Amino acid sequence: MVRNYKKEYSNYQSTTEQKKKRASRNTARNRALAKGKVKKGDNKDVHHKDGNPRNNKKKNLAVKPRSVNRSFPRNKNAGKK
Repeated sequence: MVRNYKKEYSNYQSTTEQKKKRASRNTARNRALAKGKVKKGDNKDVHHKDGNPRNNKKKNLAVKPRSVNRSFPRNKNAGKK
């Protein structure tokens, strides 16, 4: 099955809500870069502890390896445990 990137973008990634979330994630990453907490190419992510990408408060952000941040334990319905 071939993935239709154009349709995926138009249906999901181009929505106003997703654009705001992506911009907020980028802001968190750029602030961590400026503070020296992460570096380009270091395979680290800026983790939002509460799962809300729009919440960029200091106490809600942490730096974690990609392998830890990009997955989470799932229940039998594929939701977060």
